[in-house]
Amino acid sequence: MLQLVTIPCLKDNYAFLIHDDVSGATAVIDVPEADPILKELDARGWALSHVLLTHHHSDHVDGLAGLALGPDVAVIGAAADAHRLPPLTRTVMPGERFSLGSADAEVIDVSGHTVGHIAFWFPEDGFLFTGDSLMAMGCGRLFEGSPAQMWDSLSRLMDLPGDAVVCSGHEYTESNARFARSLDEPPALTERLDRIARARSAGLPTVPSILSEEIATNPMLRARDPAMKAALGMEGAPDAEVFTKIRALKDNF
Repeated sequence: MLQLVTIPCLKDNYAFLIHDDVSGATAVIDVPEADPILKELDARGWALSHVLLTHHHSDHVDGLAGLALGPDVAVIGAAADAHRLPPLTRTVMPGERFSLGSADAEVIDVSGHTVGHIAFWFPEDGFLFTGDSLMAMGCGRLFEGSPAQMWDSLSRLMDLPGDAVVCSGHEYTESNARFARSLDEPPALTERLDRIARARSAGLPTVPSILSEEIATNPMLRARDPAMKAALGMEGAPDAEVFTKIRALKDNF
């Protein structure tokens, strides 16, 4: 089994550590800055064996140099993004699997926020590292990809088990929740909004989240929900078209 640690970084970023008790392998997923990660590693007596990068944006990779990695640490990122990521020791393709100690990881294409963005899925432990693709109560802005591309990516993630633990890259949940409430407010959303408000008032993270709850309450995933389509006056519209509308509304919210 993998242990999971959520590490707040910068103003509103997250990095994640996973540790395999069997082998001692330890990975960090995305590196916004080095110091909080190094402090957590030191406190737990763990040594990095892997770095997994979801995409090239500076707030996900700029801390890498500060980790002062040894030559045996594997730095893994998308082959399609290798030209703009820090130097990698291994490139991976969507659908590829690799091992982290006794755990297996699968690479998923989640292009949209950027082209070449990947997610890392650990099926045995149920951990899904989504970077800036699927986020708690939202999804990343479309800086490079199209709405159709992002909807395809989100649809792939929605096909994963509902109890998947979604480890996304930012603490944007509260603002995403305000947008969700502006569209409609089913009971499941009301209850989640209350929990989000309590967590943030206590200074607690709202990340990770659970995929089934994202499907029920995240407006970006509810593009296929008849209730959401009705709220937007888009009954019968294709899911991708509804998502395009929701993403555009969020961009201007």
